[in-house]
Amino acid sequence: MPAVRDRLAPEYYEPRRLPPELSAFSAAPETLGPGSPAKVGILDLGFVRRGERTELVERYQKTPLEIMRPLYVDPALPGMACTYVMATGGGIAQADRYRQDLRCGPGTQALFTTQAATKVYRMEQDYATQVVRLSAAEGAYVEYLPDALIPFQGARFHQDVVLTVDEDATVVYAEAVTAGRIARGERHAYTVLTGDLEIRRPDGTLLAVDTQRLTPERHGGVDGPGVFGGHDHVASLFVVSGRRPAEEIADALHASLTGHEVLHGASVLPDDCGAWVRVLGHDEPRLTEAVRAAWDAVRRLLTGHPAPDLRKP
Repeated sequence: MPAVRDRLAPEYYEPRRLPPELSAFSAAPETLGPGSPAKVGILDLGFVRRGERTELVERYQKTPLEIMRPLYVDPALPGMACTYVMATGGGIAQADRYRQDLRCGPGTQALFTTQAATKVYRMEQDYATQVVRLSAAEGAYVEYLPDALIPFQGARFHQDVVLTVDEDATVVYAEAVTAGRIARGERHAYTVLTGDLEIRRPDGTLLAVDTQRLTPERHGGVDGPGVFGGHDHVASLFVVSGRRPAEEIADALHASLTGHEVLHGASVLPDDCGAWVRVLGHDEPRLTEAVRAAWDAVRRLLTGHPAPDLRKP
């Protein structure tokens, strides 16, 4: 693990690069700026397998990000460590800089989720970012399944994710974005949402890239074909695994969503390293139900067990 002083350096918690759509808003805020107390949230967690159980053996946390101890809530996989990520500030504000490092050793079984949806508040100066670095070593089975991101009017946010997956490991990664606080009339009222996802091997070999650039007031908006297409919610589920052929994983994802009232498309990832599906829905409950159905199908295919109840209120 890096030293504490290294984690508090900007080069640690700042993204590698910022899209120009976001960097255009870079400015010294009149409120607390990047690096100030309570503006840098860090989780640095290391997991190993001990006997039949996955245990947290390395832990550093700095509010606003924190966790409680891992729970073991899956009766089918009792050794899987389930970790709930919490933000004590209630949401992401301007000039916030978050980073999560989640290292899963050989043979581990780990599930990461959030206690609730992530709110991104209105920003008048600067922007907010989150960096996620998740690694899965040989034989590991890891799931990263946060609740949706809800951008408020005027939100500016970038997420930089790198999944490093051993050839003999499995990672199931999901992300979801809503159009905003729709009940308050804030439909695509955020300023800019951007994201970069990379999937790599431990030697640095790049397997896949997924890029998100949402700027409602530019380039014709985000409600047309190829973006939201008139829907209010979008989610993606990536499955990086060699446990089953990529086409079989893609077929399972597609079949799991047949009959759900959502639009979806599934396909294999480059080099047949797995498969992925993107889902569009008109309301949050249906989208959540569809994502869970896809996750459950993947769980059954790759482990022989159903997805557990995550016991959220």
